[in-house]
Amino acid sequence: MGLFKFLKDKFGKKKEANNLENPAESRQNSENEVKKYDSGLAKSRENFSNRIKVLNKKFKSKKIDEDYFNDLEEILIEADCGVNFTLNIIEDLVDTVKKEKITDTNKINELLITKMFSNYYKDEDSNFVDLDFTHTPHVLLVVGVNGVGKTTSIAKLANRYIKMGKKVLLVAADTFRAGAKEQLIVWANRLNTEIVTGKDNEDPASVAYSGVKYGKENNYDLIIIDTAGRLQNKSHLMDELSKIKRVVAKEIKEPIDCYLVLDATTGQNGVLQAKAFKELIDINGIVITKMDGTSKGGIILAIKDELNIPVKFMGLGEKIDDLEVFDLNKYLYGLCKELLDDEDE
Repeated sequence: MGLFKFLKDKFGKKKEANNLENPAESRQNSENEVKKYDSGLAKSRENFSNRIKVLNKKFKSKKIDEDYFNDLEEILIEADCGVNFTLNIIEDLVDTVKKEKITDTNKINELLITKMFSNYYKDEDSNFVDLDFTHTPHVLLVVGVNGVGKTTSIAKLANRYIKMGKKVLLVAADTFRAGAKEQLIVWANRLNTEIVTGKDNEDPASVAYSGVKYGKENNYDLIIIDTAGRLQNKSHLMDELSKIKRVVAKEIKEPIDCYLVLDATTGQNGVLQAKAFKELIDINGIVITKMDGTSKGGIILAIKDELNIPVKFMGLGEKIDDLEVFDLNKYLYGLCKELLDDEDE
């Protein structure tokens, strides 16, 4: 089965209308299920699949030539897929189109999307794996530069796990940024959950240790630790993050997760931030914020290509419930919906 047919069968309206044998599956795959991806990726879709549609019309009665692929290359780069990734994909696409003598732009589109996301489909690690609550408390460090939506993401993560019935503790270990502690306190009050804080400019590792000790003594399932987001002085930040992990490990023997928060609107800057943090600490998941506010949804491809760190969650709105588990199929449907419709024309 082709990728486009698979996505239409899984999420399209036809499946919802026709699949009477399995109504539960129909409900699960209805438009309501993917509406957040649909609306959250509207700007990225406009900059990607809508531009490809315009390109297809331009070459409808023309020969597919070098200009066509140059235009495709420009679309991918401006969608923030990354220069190296784009050049490699287009080169591979040109070779395949020539060898198989493909002239139908719809088939070229499907081939392009398949090649762009093949590494995601091949890599089993790309499938969402939730936090492990076999042993509690589970500790999650959250890192990211100032301004990316780190504190709000922590609140959204806490809200998600509270709704799952988990007892969640917040720890404000970003003791240097003005207002960081107060911002997290506001969220803790809204979520009706506890928070451990320290004094301004107190050693972050000391606050983290106090928080973990408290969480352990009070039977919390999850402890989410907010950390400082300075990258100006890497050695200082590296020492700070290493010390936090080291003191937490004295209380928690199980593996500690670390999520990096990136702002989708920063594009390739976010990839550079991710590279910098990866040099400082082991990161096993990425939270992308503000995806609904950017037209550069290709950032997840650049992250996969250059860092091979799985995207765990994606922010598709400002509400507390607008943090979605990253689902590749829903993402593709939201990004490429107009291209899927082209197949029926």
